[in-house]
Amino acid sequence: MEASGAVFQPELINLMKAVLDEAAATLPEWKRASTTKAEMASQILSCAARGERDPATLKIAALSAVVECSHYWHDISPERRAV
Repeated sequence: MEASGAVFQPELINLMKAVLDEAAATLPEWKRASTTKAEMASQILSCAARGERDPATLKIAALSAVVECSHYWHDISPERRAV
């Protein structure tokens, strides 16, 4: 994770938490494991550490972590991989 040493303002922390909660809510319940949410949070933190503040972009980053972790990833065409 690239966010090591980053300092986030309380407003941004609230935004990141809301994005994580919203992204996780779109997943099937069986896919909402703590490891999945941790990977999603890692992606959100990484994007935020690079300066991203757009909730939609942060959500896409979170959900892309789920897709990339899927063992079915190799079966998805490159066009459909784009989130």
